[in-house]
Amino acid sequence: MTRNLIVSFVLVALGAAGLGYRLGKGGDAAPAATGMQHAGIPQGSGPEERRILYYRHPMGANTSPVPKSDEMGMDYVPVYEGEDAQDPGVQIAPERLQTLGVTTEKVARRPIARTVRAVGTVQADERRLHAISPKFEGWAKKLLVSTTGAAIRAGQPLMEVYSPDLITAQQEYAIARKGLKQAESGPPEIRRNMETLAEGSLERLRNWDISEPEIRRLRDGQQAGPTLLVRSPIDGVVLEKMVVEGMRFMPGMTLYRLADLRAVWVVAQVFEQDLGLVRVGQAARIETSAYPGESFEGKVSFVYPTVTSETRTARVRIELPNLDGRLKPDMFGTVLLDVAAGGPAPLTVANGAVLDSGTRRVVLVERGAGRFEPREVRLGRRGDEYAEVLDGLAEGDRVVTSANFLIDAESNLKSALGAFGGHTGQH
Repeated sequence: MTRNLIVSFVLVALGAAGLGYRLGKGGDAAPAATGMQHAGIPQGSGPEERRILYYRHPMGANTSPVPKSDEMGMDYVPVYEGEDAQDPGVQIAPERLQTLGVTTEKVARRPIARTVRAVGTVQADERRLHAISPKFEGWAKKLLVSTTGAAIRAGQPLMEVYSPDLITAQQEYAIARKGLKQAESGPPEIRRNMETLAEGSLERLRNWDISEPEIRRLRDGQQAGPTLLVRSPIDGVVLEKMVVEGMRFMPGMTLYRLADLRAVWVVAQVFEQDLGLVRVGQAARIETSAYPGESFEGKVSFVYPTVTSETRTARVRIELPNLDGRLKPDMFGTVLLDVAAGGPAPLTVANGAVLDSGTRRVVLVERGAGRFEPREVRLGRRGDEYAEVLDGLAEGDRVVTSANFLIDAESNLKSALGAFGGHTGQH
């Protein structure tokens, strides 16, 4: 029983070897008909059939010396003698080109424009911030502006304060002023001393940031009251209110933080690789989700000198007017910086024409009659629509700008590229 099985296996092996020999030598046995014809491979050239070199996968770079099918049932395509060596390009039937929707564009010299996009935050202009920090000890007797966010005008009273130091200074001025009147008919030396005393009292009040309206009231001879008004020095809004009615405060304690928001900053987080494109004075547009369809115009005023290690971004300050007050602190926005490269226009190719594998960049150059030549290129600067061509293309070349990935699948671009450096697989 075992001997009979061994003899049977030997006969089968010899029969298969003979069939393979006849197929490889182009004998009477014809190769199996392929169920999928490659659009770019001619099936004959004249009365005599060309010799088949090997068979390759229609969608990949695998090859075989004999006809075969892959695990999905796709038949390998015959490659004829001289076919791949003569022309590394690929061909697509005209009807397939229409189906794929192939479009082409000329390689030409164009200016490269690019838009740098970044996330930004609206902030108050630091030069327009003001803190109400009295230089004397006192009590907040009455708050006249008692809510955060309230709009204020320059000179508007914020609160009434009581301070023994202020009352003493006012009383000293009143005594000096009364003595000055009495000394008008006296010796000049006494009059000068009384004038110095009066002005010293007023100067002390000024050093305590008492407003000019309060000082004028004293000059006009009005009697010193038990309280004084603390007024706003700017037009703006109350960002913070740290004082409550009746609270005692000490010198240097911040009671209000005010901001003039008629002009604001937008601080953008620009990625490190885009920093070389940002310049002071550059125009910028800010778009916010609060006002869809609108943009706010500003200019880059400063590029901060450090990069955040966690995000690899640097801060860029943009100044813009805000007269209507619609931009509010801590509001998010998208910053758009339009960058135009200077100098002569470089040779460019459309970004959509480039097939980028990560290690090489290839474009499909149109050669007419449905033929396309894959060509490796070296690129420089990239814009929003076009990239600079450093090597691989000439001005006037037509390249495929759409459906190039479909051409890649349809015509097995990998096999065409393999003609540059030899076939992959075994044959």
